[in-house]
Amino acid sequence: MRTEQEMYTMIIDTAKADDRILAVYMNGSRVNPEAERDIFQDYDIAFVVKETESFRKDRTWIDRFGDRLYMQYPEENDEFPSDVKNCYGWLMQFADGNRLDLHVQTLSYSLQMMEEDRMFRILYDKDGCLAEAPEPTAEQYRVKRPEESQFLFVCNEFWWCLNNVAKGLWRKEVPYVQDMVNLHVRPQLITLLSWKAGIQTNFTCSAGKSGKYLYRSLSKEDWDRLIRTYAGGRLDEMWEAADTMCVLFHETALAVAEQLRFRYDGKEAEASLGFFRHVKGLPEEAKEVL
Repeated sequence: MRTEQEMYTMIIDTAKADDRILAVYMNGSRVNPEAERDIFQDYDIAFVVKETESFRKDRTWIDRFGDRLYMQYPEENDEFPSDVKNCYGWLMQFADGNRLDLHVQTLSYSLQMMEEDRMFRILYDKDGCLAEAPEPTAEQYRVKRPEESQFLFVCNEFWWCLNNVAKGLWRKEVPYVQDMVNLHVRPQLITLLSWKAGIQTNFTCSAGKSGKYLYRSLSKEDWDRLIRTYAGGRLDEMWEAADTMCVLFHETALAVAEQLRFRYDGKEAEASLGFFRHVKGLPEEAKEVL
């Protein structure tokens, strides 16, 4: 497996040798001081270029980066509209274990992206074209203090969507329930726990994608309870995990509301959880909900 320095040297030497490339910058986990270093970290690289067309027409130019096991052209996916004249990418998994997510971007597009994502590192700049780039910072990844309206929405969304979890579990619709929990209910819990972590750190922490760094700021008890909300495909396990999620959410909402002096609709929470537990106890042959 090529070392980090070998990868950087290859990337920068490619930029130096190609007149079409003006500069190189990197973003992603390798420039995030809070990200844990490991062997699976990608190299998220952007070549700042004069134009993208020549790179798109001759795709063999990427062969210089090494033997590939497989790859993806994200801008070729019709489901996601893209501006290929200003940005085009190659996601490459190499045979030696390294992964390179490489994009060619025009200067104007690059400056816009660097403004939106301020956590980056300039690796090479031929003629100083990135002199106007904003100052790099990880501030945007910190947990932000919420407004009361945000808090109320997250709570309402959690308790309302729990209705769908309950009926899905009663119907034994495992795929539906897993999607409802992980796409609609769990994100509200992660958001709420992130706010609790923010309060405890004076809003200087980062929760990470999907809350993966919350263990750094939450108590061990809260983190362990969060982990117990992840269920397999057994119905009894899913009922228990969802109930654990409800109790954790309710207790966390009470704590966050108290610390931030927000309103919290405890009656809504109690009604939703009560309905959930009622549905859990319904017999399979039930003719009425209540």
